[in-house]
Order: sequence, then structure tokens, then C-alpha cells
Amino acid sequence: VQLQASGGGLVQAGGSLRLSCAASGGNFDSYAMGWFRQAPGKEREFVAAISVIMWSGTSTDYADSVKGRFTISRDNAKNTVYLQMNSPKPEDTAAYYCARARGSWVVVTTRQYDYWGQGTLVTVSS
Repeated sequence: VQLQASGGGLVQAGGSLRLSCAASGGNFDSYAMGWFRQAPGKEREFVAAISVIMWSGTSTDYADSVKGRFTISRDNAKNTVYLQMNSPKPEDTAAYYCARARGSWVVVTTRQYDYWGQGTLVTVSS
């Protein structure tokens, strides 16, 4: 399984940015996916996660710090998960990592993910 994150860059506070994560080599639609981030000198932290698509849709979860501003989504036809970042703040500056969960449900700790992308850097200027 390989995960390729992209879409990072420099964005002004209050703007918007969309991160993408393309997966290959696995049954993408059978696993939950997540986004984490890591700022310099800090531990990697949970940002958002999305379950597999069920008959009722998907379930999602967000860190309190991004709730209402970020949206996670997935496109199984493209084996891709997205993170739409609206109204980013300077404190959102970090390397963002996508990851595949070990199962189908939303999980929020790093140990519950087994495959990781290489990270894409997001810098939010004030």
C-alpha cells in the first residue's frame, strides 16, 4: 500500500486549501482513512478521519481545533481522500500526513493506522 499526499503550500489565514491523498496497492474502499499533522517540535496529532462508505453514508470525526473549518471526504472511484481546509489559522501550520486505518471505522490514534503517506507541508501566514 502506498499513500501519496499532495496539495500543501503557503496559504493566507482565512483562505482555503485542499489536500489530496492518493492510495494504491490495496482495497481502498474497505478501510477508514485519516489525516494527522505534526508541527516542528510537537507530536503528531489527529486532525480528521472518515469511515468506509456504508449504506447510510460515511461517518467522520474531527479534532476540536479544526471542527467547523476542515472537511474530510473520500472518492472511492479515484482511491483518494481529501482534506478541505477553510479559514486556516497560523496554528494550523504543520506537515500533514494521510494514513490508512487498520479497519473500517473512524479511529483517532496513530497506533490504529498501519500505512502512512510521506506528508505535505502546509504553511499558514497571518
